[in-house]
Amino acid sequence: MNIITQCPIALSALMLTASNVFMTFAWYGHLKHLNSKPWWIAALVSWAIALFEYLLQVPANRIGFGELSLAQLKVMQEVITLAVFVPFAVFYMGQAVKMNYLYAGVCLLGAVYFIFKA
Repeated sequence: MNIITQCPIALSALMLTASNVFMTFAWYGHLKHLNSKPWWIAALVSWAIALFEYLLQVPANRIGFGELSLAQLKVMQEVITLAVFVPFAVFYMGQAVKMNYLYAGVCLLGAVYFIFKA
């Protein structure tokens, strides 16, 4: 047995997490490093980074879809997105932690509860 057949949800979550790291840098990293460049340069750099996001995200969703519903995959993706975005915003972009992050996290926990409830 390989890891895909043994633990497809964990593998999907791990790949989606890595995908989100690329996505977050593609979507927001240019704000820190390329803000003095024309927008089209930032777009080209972002697209190049986003390629790696898609190379992980597409197979991750295919692997997870065998075990999870489409709605469950989407909620898992949103939770992962926030889990990646908050440290990125705080540590990489130097943004202050706000209570809104906590409130958003609580809302996502509610979404997780309801979407995974049998």
